[in-house]
Amino acid sequence: MTDGLLQPTNSPSQPGTPGRGDESGANDASPDARAPDGGFGVTAVVPAETRVQPLEVRELEAGILGRWNDFVARHPAGTFFHRAEWRTVLARGFRQRGHYLYVETAGTMRGVLPLGHLRSRLFGNALISTPFCVYGGILAADEQAHRALERAACDLARRLEVDYLEMRNRRRLHPAWPCKDLYVTFRKALEPAPQANLQAIPRKQRAMVRKGLQAGLRSEIESDLARFYRVYSESVRDLGTPVLPRRYFEALREAFGEDCEVLSVYRDGSPLSSVMSFYWRDEVLPYYGGGTREARSVAGNDFMYWEVMRRAAERGLRLFDYGRSKRETGAYHFKRHWGFEPEPLFYEYHLVRARAVPDINPLNPRYRLFIELWKRLPLRVSQWLGPPIASGLG
Repeated sequence: MTDGLLQPTNSPSQPGTPGRGDESGANDASPDARAPDGGFGVTAVVPAETRVQPLEVRELEAGILGRWNDFVARHPAGTFFHRAEWRTVLARGFRQRGHYLYVETAGTMRGVLPLGHLRSRLFGNALISTPFCVYGGILAADEQAHRALERAACDLARRLEVDYLEMRNRRRLHPAWPCKDLYVTFRKALEPAPQANLQAIPRKQRAMVRKGLQAGLRSEIESDLARFYRVYSESVRDLGTPVLPRRYFEALREAFGEDCEVLSVYRDGSPLSSVMSFYWRDEVLPYYGGGTREARSVAGNDFMYWEVMRRAAERGLRLFDYGRSKRETGAYHFKRHWGFEPEPLFYEYHLVRARAVPDINPLNPRYRLFIELWKRLPLRVSQWLGPPIASGLG
């Protein structure tokens, strides 16, 4: 389904698209065409006889969700945030539309690009891959497919008259576009034995984990979202951040099933901290987490992340993804204390109506007064006022 926005393409490279040095081999993808965190590498989905046929860029339909997710799962740069279910999550959680584009040749899928269209009176109008996610961008089997999706996204951004198109990549894929050097991610391999993972944590941080163990804390997998949402709401309110709507978390649980799990930490029957984690291939991603003020005295948050790590190792998972943080913030230093090293993220922008890269983040001085006032709100008031604001942040 094209909605009249997208057209088949078989044109050569254009100015402003990423090059790889040897343009003569642009259509001959190989496992080394891009690094594992780049854009190419799925050679098996591009039979040689299809490469000379026209490419068609289409919009995702219900009948091919399985094909989309299979392509993402087999692509070395695929992430949990490229999964097709996010389109439904955006619609149910935020009433925002997703434009999920894919490119194919003679029925063979050669690339995908998840895009969410966010419109907010406070924060503008943007097309993002992918909103509310730390990673996104184009996954392509070869340069030709990558360029087709890039052109289609830019055309769609112009037709929707957005302020900008944003791609959230783990490496630089659009060198002609302005890039924001603000975020990093933290990823680290897990050892098979939980004790080995505990010993790998630097001494001072390991002492915080032991403090939680000595305080008699216990972890529990939650079957519903009530306690998680209360604890998480309180935590983000204390940071001066509007809370996301509860229906968004419900949509995540419904869309991803067993790949979306909530773990809470208790002391004497009272919840101290809670985290929603995602599971992807052999990775665990603790994504939305928070703790009460009482959790600080017994290292409840430290114990919580250790429990996610311990349980993941016992399940045979091999990588712990601590997620995105802004450089030199409290969260940034907290993750470094665990022995994780930051890896830069490349958020790249194609400006349409905007004249400069957006600066929508709590470090922007223009939001300082709002943040301080928000911290003082009663919890129930913050839960009522927060979702309409947070739904436009992305």
